[in-house]
Amino acid sequence: MISTPRPGVRPTTSDDGPHRQLDQRASPALWGELTARVFALDGVVEGHSQVSPASSRGVFLADIDVERAPETNLAPGRRLEPVHLHGVADTSVHLVLPAERGRRLVELGWAEPHQYADHGTEFMVYGPRDEVELAVVVGIVEEALAFARGA
Repeated sequence: MISTPRPGVRPTTSDDGPHRQLDQRASPALWGELTARVFALDGVVEGHSQVSPASSRGVFLADIDVERAPETNLAPGRRLEPVHLHGVADTSVHLVLPAERGRRLVELGWAEPHQYADHGTEFMVYGPRDEVELAVVVGIVEEALAFARGA
């Protein structure tokens, strides 16, 4: 579980929808590696996001379709979607985390609250700029999946 600050200043993000990262994005190669690593995680299924632009990739759980609680789902009331990866023109990640953990990642500079949050558990994690940050972002995705599973 990451507890070190993200180096540098925060990226610029949009003030209007959809919530997206405007600079400091991952390179196309690094974004490709992010998607490959996320979809290689145990029990993860790729699909179309139910709530994000078409260029995004929904991250679903192979063994759980129904949310255990609305705050564990980016699409409450629909198929459980705890994470979606934005496309290569953005490279940020939207996901759900326990509110306290998400606030800690905000303090550390890795994330910001989702601008359309309903439950205080929805966050944007910034796209990785290098291999070290890639490992951190994948680790945060794993935390989100564990939260959705109730682990």
